[in-house]
Amino acid sequence: RQARLFGFNGWGGKYLMPGDQDIGADLAASAGLEVAGKADWILEGGALDGDGTGLVVTTGQCLLNPNRNPHLSRADLEARLQRDLGYDRVLWLGDGLINDHTDGHVDNLARFVGPNRLALPRATGADDPNAAIYADARARALAMGVEVAEVPSPGRIAWDGMVQPASYMNFVVTTHLVVVPVFGSPHDADGVAAIADLFPDRATVGVMGDAVLAGGGGFHCASQQMPRAG
Repeated sequence: RQARLFGFNGWGGKYLMPGDQDIGADLAASAGLEVAGKADWILEGGALDGDGTGLVVTTGQCLLNPNRNPHLSRADLEARLQRDLGYDRVLWLGDGLINDHTDGHVDNLARFVGPNRLALPRATGADDPNAAIYADARARALAMGVEVAEVPSPGRIAWDGMVQPASYMNFVVTTHLVVVPVFGSPHDADGVAAIADLFPDRATVGVMGDAVLAGGGGFHCASQQMPRAG
């Protein structure tokens, strides 16, 4: 197995930290993976989610953002996704969640839960700030022939009047467990139950995600995943 390194610029120049350019190689070494080389473009793990068959989902807000790869067109990016990661089909969604500092990472909006099966939030309440974004994502997925499994959203989560990009979609799938961020929303139990239905072979638990969200991100953002050998 090999690791592929990509360029990173602090989510479009927002957050630059010492060690950012070294952590990928360090992680590969600690896992005993050969590094296949560094790709010639900017890419973050949370910007993509694949279904295991060559289909990948992303958002135009992030991957086409001029603060990432201003010299690359949509066609260029699709070619690089195939060249560097083997994805031969791309489902382009539009915007990510409102006030997401990552410029719309897809792992906060849409997650594959099986081949050609995409989990997406469903708006809860007339004041859900992301209702139009969810509807647009659903329409794009269905137009491409992707099956959609809807999960109730947390609804409007605001701190000091600022809408937060709270999402149950930022769950982590481990070998035996699925961990879902919850936010003290009246929809938490329904959200966790809906995700549990998508993973009948694993236990599913909800864990308060407000502290991680306050720093920007969620459980999947902070962990990502590594496929099991074999």
